[in-house]
Amino acid sequence: AGDGDCGHTHARAARAIQEWVHAGPPPAAPAPLLSALADLLLEKMGGSSGVLYGLFLTAAARSLLNRDDLPAWADAMDAGVEAMQRYGGAAPGDRTMLDPLWAVAQALGALRSPGAELLLVLAAAVQSGEAAAEATKEMEAGAGRASYIGSARLLQPDPGAVAVAAVLRAVLEGLRG
Repeated sequence: AGDGDCGHTHARAARAIQEWVHAGPPPAAPAPLLSALADLLLEKMGGSSGVLYGLFLTAAARSLLNRDDLPAWADAMDAGVEAMQRYGGAAPGDRTMLDPLWAVAQALGALRSPGAELLLVLAAAVQSGEAAAEATKEMEAGAGRASYIGSARLLQPDPGAVAVAAVLRAVLEGLRG
């Protein structure tokens, strides 16, 4: 859907992150790490995805400035989604990369419960994100590049939503490893 640059844009971001990590250790603290990733993606990723990821990560980083407990991560996800909605103009159900992020944010709300286990909650959240990305296949595009195309021609899930789900799966696998 759109101009077909989603895979290329995400590959460029992945290469930039790999180069950044190989150049030296990234910040260890959550807020500086997310801020640095935001800056990197804004500079190197390009496209509307780079801007949206940058906005998301910047807002999430602000939520983690003075805390990094599990509830703070749920708050950070909520802040990122809110920023993406505010500046990107999409809402859940619009067939965009926001759909899996919103689903993950809802699931990560479980981190606010006493005794929450990070990897279990994150695994459930990633599954929710993957299901939300797949569900975009049935949605009418209300925002993003796909909204410029007739819905009868949209036969696959939204590429940005699928990419977000893949990134979230990679984060989970990295934490497990």
